[in-house]
Amino acid sequence: MPLTFRKSFRILPGVRLNINKRSWSITTGGGKNGPRHTRSSTGRRTTSMDLPGPFGWRRTRTTRRH
Repeated sequence: MPLTFRKSFRILPGVRLNINKRSWSITTGGGKNGPRHTRSSTGRRTTSMDLPGPFGWRRTRTTRRH
């Protein structure tokens, strides 16, 4: 079983710094019923939102810098 490294820090209310072995990212938002925006050092931008319903699934949209 391989070892993985991932750490998340809350730097301000509503802002998180996520660090793993190869990159880092900043996540903002995600309060009650709000969208969550993530920007990665690799150029990936992700917007996700928890949608109501019996399964509590999440809608995600990801774009990459070319």
